[in-house]
Amino acid sequence: MKKGKDFTLGQYVILKKEDQLEVGDNVRIADFCRISSPCKIGSNCEIAPGTYIAGGGLGHYFEMGEYSSLSSGVRVWLSTNDYVNELVAHNVPYVKEIKGSVILGKYTGVGCNSVIMPSNNIPEGVTIGALSFVPSNFEFEPWTVYAGRPIKKIKKRNKENILKTLSMLNKGE
Repeated sequence: MKKGKDFTLGQYVILKKEDQLEVGDNVRIADFCRISSPCKIGSNCEIAPGTYIAGGGLGHYFEMGEYSSLSSGVRVWLSTNDYVNELVAHNVPYVKEIKGSVILGKYTGVGCNSVIMPSNNIPEGVTIGALSFVPSNFEFEPWTVYAGRPIKKIKKRNKENILKTLSMLNKGE
């Protein structure tokens, strides 16, 4: 594991691929999280209790940009069965799974108990409301709020105010 300063790892966290975990400064991974995929987590991030990040391998990974967060109970899947075209079973010859990395840009947030499916690139400034479902390969617009099952665009975020707050924080005001 590569870790920055002020890294807090909860006592009851399961890291299945600890050697493939990289975290920046001021990162907290709370209790009862399970991470079984290669991960890169930027500085000033939080992963709240009960979050699962699973299914990575063979080049698929989870990445989280700085000043981002995953709320309690979020599920991030880097592989899953294809419930339409295939048997719903793992480790069965000839059964193809849906696989792909999940990347969250800077200043993103995902609300409680949301599910993110494989192959998603969530750009800078996007927030996803609680209890949302993000299907594979969803097309996002930066600095936008999304929510629902499946998700839909709700409204634009106040980028200027967020960056102003970040600027004051970095200046120590």
